[in-house]
Amino acid sequence: MEHRVLCLRPGLHRVRPGPGVFPGEGEAPCALLAARGLGRHLTGCRSPPMQTSVPPKAAFIPVLNIPRADFALRTETTFLLRELSIPDSSLIFRDEIDLAGLHRAGLLSLTLVDHHILPSADAALEDAVVDVLDHRPLEREWAPSCQLTVELVGSCATLVTERIAQGPPGVLDRTTAALLHGTILLDSVNLSPAAGKATPRDALCVSLLESRFPELPPHDSIYGALQAAKFDVSGLTTEQMLRKDLKTVSGDEHVLATSGIYMDIELFLRRPGLLQDLETFCRARGYSALVAMTVSFNERYEPTRQLAVYSQHEALRSTVCRALEEATTPALQLQALPSPWPCVSAYAQGNTLASRKKVLPILRAALGGGPGSAAGPEEEAAPPPTPMNSLVEESPLAQAVPPVCPQAVLERVSRMAAEQPPPDSDK
Repeated sequence: MEHRVLCLRPGLHRVRPGPGVFPGEGEAPCALLAARGLGRHLTGCRSPPMQTSVPPKAAFIPVLNIPRADFALRTETTFLLRELSIPDSSLIFRDEIDLAGLHRAGLLSLTLVDHHILPSADAALEDAVVDVLDHRPLEREWAPSCQLTVELVGSCATLVTERIAQGPPGVLDRTTAALLHGTILLDSVNLSPAAGKATPRDALCVSLLESRFPELPPHDSIYGALQAAKFDVSGLTTEQMLRKDLKTVSGDEHVLATSGIYMDIELFLRRPGLLQDLETFCRARGYSALVAMTVSFNERYEPTRQLAVYSQHEALRSTVCRALEEATTPALQLQALPSPWPCVSAYAQGNTLASRKKVLPILRAALGGGPGSAAGPEEEAAPPPTPMNSLVEESPLAQAVPPVCPQAVLERVSRMAAEQPPPDSDK
């Protein structure tokens, strides 16, 4: 039996006693929820468009490409799933499934959602990739047999919505529509032109979902709730804040981390014990430098961006800062801000439309890295135990979680399928 894993970018994979959906690791709920919807679509279609036929017993399994212990850090995602009564026990995480073992057994196909570059630790899985959906510029070539949907839209959930809309009727139920609807609105900053993220295709997909399910909540209501949940870091330690939205880029000699931080950069730099926390975080994971990037929005959805560069290696910090200051594609328009530490350089970013997606290539070039050097938080080996706090009441990594065998995965997927309404339940 074949497994198809959908690999999402906060993290989803697809296993194949059939195929799998694999999201990227560092994004908001875009990859996670989009991959879940795509998994339902593929199960209903059995054979994705422009792709070779999938065995009739193939299982389409969304796998979140993060450890289960990190799930509580995705506060906007946990909020939306809770609102829709989707228990986290129905989700499969990267540390709960042995993808390498399935691949060695010839039982794995991967669909990458919201990313198209596997981290170096997953390089052996590249020949299992059969489908890619991403909304960032293509940085590597894939074999002609791999179906590519790479479009510069505001949300990868838009591409998933378009894919589902092309499929058979009845696959799109209200729960899936609500996941896609909320995710597109959050990723596109409520479709605001001022934020510079939304495209006409994002707006069309939101309209499509609302036309089929008029009971979906108003834009301002769901966006406001998700944005508030995303920026609620009150219960997080500094280490958890750095892990919450983490990506890395690699060069020949260095690995640089970028963390999305959901508070003012000057307040962040004044957190008690911050310098020691930064040093511990980078040393534990082998990072030579870390760039913290913040974004906030006013009542008109206009963004404000700041960033800080940390490294104990003065030459490397200077190289990174110079690359950011002198960048022209795009120009970041940086203005220096006060920093309490000589190993940290802080800036206000005048070009507020230059998101991390546009900054990462600048950082990669500064390190001398080529295409394929970007990765998510899974680039490092095993993450350390999650510190206890008011958000995460226990450390799931205190006890080792063995990889889930294929039979156990299939049993869980069967239970998930049994809980789903029949395809025509939305009519």
